[in-house]
Amino acid sequence: MLDAKLRPLIDPPLNRVGRALAGAGVTANALTFTGLALGLAGAAAIALGHIGWGLALIVANRLLDGLDGAVARVRGPSDLGGYFDIVADFAFYVSVPLGFGIAAPANALPALVLVASFVLTGVSFLAFAVIAAKRGEETQAHGKKSFFYSTGLAEGAETIAVFIAMCLFPAWFVPLAYGYAALCALTVIQRSAMAVRAFTG
Repeated sequence: MLDAKLRPLIDPPLNRVGRALAGAGVTANALTFTGLALGLAGAAAIALGHIGWGLALIVANRLLDGLDGAVARVRGPSDLGGYFDIVADFAFYVSVPLGFGIAAPANALPALVLVASFVLTGVSFLAFAVIAAKRGEETQAHGKKSFFYSTGLAEGAETIAVFIAMCLFPAWFVPLAYGYAALCALTVIQRSAMAVRAFTG
């Protein structure tokens, strides 16, 4: 919901840093895999009870996730890079609630529900992208991407805001997890309605 609105604000500084990194020989894929390693380390830190470190590593992951796209725009995007980027994103997204679920037994069920909701939103997102590409549809609402990005209520910005809230207020994990899982479910319904409108006929 907020991703497209934030792009005009975050893209210019990311692009400046991306040009410098590309000039230094840094590749987008290197940033993607480094970011993934940091994100998974953040989830592991949360699982071990080091939530402050988890928060710092989550923020680092998101920074590198923005920079890999900025470098790709300079060096030229690739289909393989787009594949690695989305796989790394979803691996990171499911790892954070998993970390909270391991950290405290009371978090296990809501963490499982949240991971399941991420799977559903991911399936709806990727299925929409595949069919939109098959029909030759394009959008630049989220900037230039390797494939079609459909808009939804629960997107990257909202997910990171919830993760940060979970780290700052770990005692609120259960209501935050259930609440965001509900928003993800609404996103699937919203995207399905969009599919009906876009793919009928």
